[in-house]
Amino acid sequence: MTSDDLDIAIIHANELVTLDSKLGIPRKGDNMAKLAVISDGALGIKDGKISFVGKTTDFNSKYSLKSCQTIINAKNRLVAPGFVDPHTHIIFKGSRENELDMKLAGKSYLEILESGGGILKSVRETRNASLDELVENGKNILDRMLRYGTTTIETKTGYGLSVEDEIKSLNAIQSLNNKHPIDIISTFMGAHAIPPEFKNNPEEYVDLIITQMLPQVKKNNLADFCDVFCEKGIFSIDQTERILTAAKERGLKLQVHVDEIEDTDGAKLAAKLKVIQAGHLLKSNDEGLKAMAEVGVIATLLPGTPFCLMLKEYAPARKMIDMGIPIALATDLNPNCWTESMQIIIALACYMMKMSPAEALTAATLNSACAIDEHHRIGSLEVGKDADINVFSVPNHQFLAYQFGVNLISKVIKKGTIIIDTYS
Repeated sequence: MTSDDLDIAIIHANELVTLDSKLGIPRKGDNMAKLAVISDGALGIKDGKISFVGKTTDFNSKYSLKSCQTIINAKNRLVAPGFVDPHTHIIFKGSRENELDMKLAGKSYLEILESGGGILKSVRETRNASLDELVENGKNILDRMLRYGTTTIETKTGYGLSVEDEIKSLNAIQSLNNKHPIDIISTFMGAHAIPPEFKNNPEEYVDLIITQMLPQVKKNNLADFCDVFCEKGIFSIDQTERILTAAKERGLKLQVHVDEIEDTDGAKLAAKLKVIQAGHLLKSNDEGLKAMAEVGVIATLLPGTPFCLMLKEYAPARKMIDMGIPIALATDLNPNCWTESMQIIIALACYMMKMSPAEALTAATLNSACAIDEHHRIGSLEVGKDADINVFSVPNHQFLAYQFGVNLISKVIKKGTIIIDTYS
């Protein structure tokens, strides 16, 4: 028996979902349903890292509970990695609840945008907001995300759409990352929409992104990724390729929004550029999806978005899994699709995209960590990784989709510290 002290010991977990990397990083195909569950599982945490993973009997033969500062008895409970939300837009001011009535009246996303609503309404309000206001709104969102078990996110700019306001948004992300327990991966998305002042000359705005925005982003080390909304009427395939190629030349990692509303061959472009993740993909053709599978692009699916847009069509998750495309899940939190809960996203993935609860949990943890290139430290429960852990008040992973619409979190542990504790 070792004499090492532990900061936290979790014992007797009914299901300890480890998502051991031996079964693949990222998980794809049949392996997406393999959670590497340990029954009556135990975890040891020391100095913010996971130091033991195994059976409780093995833990007891190695450690004395007397040497553990905090003991969590997880009997009849599910223990899993903290959620990773790899596609969000939390830097904005204002809200768009009035658009719900427009959607109910049959207005499409593009019709709302063309009327001056949608992204453009959020742009007007975000441009008028101070840095402190953007940080405060972001903090409130992050606080709610944490309560629902999200421990790491990616978030984007894209509601500034000017040099000054995109930099302001990136500074807000940096400030939140420095202050909040949730880790934030920063994405520059000046190419989220064509701003009104460039409506008649979108090529000039593309040039502005490439010649003025990207150099400042790189010079000040403000972002990890670059993203573009590639869609008919927004940014074309050619414009998207120009922007992402310029971003790659400046050392940024790549991701892209594609084929949400129409098939623009965006999936093919994602494969051509070998982006790390491609989001939405509702309308992608089979040729593009096969190309993504061949080069290993992660499909980040966002079922909350078609749900909020009242669409009948969701991304073809089952087809993608059969093709061998690794799938991640995300909230797509933004003023149009405002949910902080990865738990409801898991439920939507199961009920609307026919993913199994095991596949959905993989997609919300390990694969989503891969989608932001952070799988080396988060996304699974393995010795040496950050101790980002959720303890749920339910006995197994099936409950995450089965008991929906409520918060099933009991405890959230971030880097070895209990941040949320709803059950003692």
